[in-house]
Amino acid sequence: MMPFELFVALRYLKSKRKVGFISIISVISVAGVAIGVAALIIVLSVMNGFESEVRSRFIGINTHVKVRAFHHHGMETKEAVMHQLEGIPHIIAMSPYIDNQGLILSKEKTTGIIIRGIEAETAVNVSDILDNIVYGELELGPVQPEEEGEKPYPGIVLGFSLADRLMVTIGDRVTVASFVGVRNFLQPPYMMPFRVAGYFESGIFDIDANMAFISIESAQKLFQMDNKISGIELKLDNYRRSEAVADTIRAKLGFPYTAETWFDLNQTLFTWMKLERWAAFVVLCLIIMVAAFNIVSTMIMVTMEKIKDIGILKSMGATSQSVRKIFTFEGLFVGISGTIMGCIIGYVLCWAQQTYKFFALPGDVYIIDWLPVLMRWQDFIMISAASIFITYIAAIYPAIKAAKNDPVEIIRNE
Repeated sequence: MMPFELFVALRYLKSKRKVGFISIISVISVAGVAIGVAALIIVLSVMNGFESEVRSRFIGINTHVKVRAFHHHGMETKEAVMHQLEGIPHIIAMSPYIDNQGLILSKEKTTGIIIRGIEAETAVNVSDILDNIVYGELELGPVQPEEEGEKPYPGIVLGFSLADRLMVTIGDRVTVASFVGVRNFLQPPYMMPFRVAGYFESGIFDIDANMAFISIESAQKLFQMDNKISGIELKLDNYRRSEAVADTIRAKLGFPYTAETWFDLNQTLFTWMKLERWAAFVVLCLIIMVAAFNIVSTMIMVTMEKIKDIGILKSMGATSQSVRKIFTFEGLFVGISGTIMGCIIGYVLCWAQQTYKFFALPGDVYIIDWLPVLMRWQDFIMISAASIFITYIAAIYPAIKAAKNDPVEIIRNE
């Protein structure tokens, strides 16, 4: 059976008010809540979309988990470590790698770069390097020159922006210099010639402008590592399990090995993005709070309009608590109506952007050429809860004010 207070509140909502201005403010209040909720859903969904895109592109280059030695001393027993990792759940692929820095020289330019030595056969199983090749191929062995009479050299795959800065194309010769072991300016660096085999484009400018891939054998020779590697890259069945798997690896391998997740490698960026989401949530909640002030003014005017009804209800035995509940329910209905409308509007607009990609972005500025959107049900619940809570708080004061009216005074004045 419907509670008495809820029944009266619904009757008040359905009844045609004498003062049209109050109805207009009620509509404005509902619209304000709806706009605030829709804005929150759209903004958080866009932030989710950007975070997902950035994360997928970073993971595509750096994989889910990296196992390495402390202080980057290198790993000598690659096979033994990989054998221990095979028994850990959720690991679906492994590949050795070498990371270091060097200098690259072309006929036109010289610049510093990050050099990653990979095992091409296994690297394609743990990263998206093969999918990111936009020109040429992932050929890290000897590359035959296009012109006759020139020597073949090991292949190197450059970031698209790096290749553009060096002014090189497929088949061109470049020289990579390593400063490992160099103690003073009089000692020359170790230098190796390479031929450009392809370009890759991850969509992240810092990577595309500063990274190059060579074979793991070339990297060992260039950095004088003998049979050592920097570590092992791991791909998991779900990136969300990265931290749990990393903890398992640390416990199983122990010193001198450690494990780093994709989040550890980009902690500053993703922490900032998380803080930005919360900041946007708090700021956009102000829109709902503005609508809540409209609810306060509307409910105060409603209590003034229904002053005679309040006196009659109290004279018939209704308690102050019942009157307070009636007007609290009425204020809540405004908030809930606006919240539902806002959720529907936000969902429809986000779905339309996901499906038809109405809003484009300049591809030379952003990592993608359309506005990414990713809706999460947790956001809908959090936003709806915040909206209803704010409107509930807004309805309390007018309801308390209405409950304080004395029925004798009300009837005498009427």
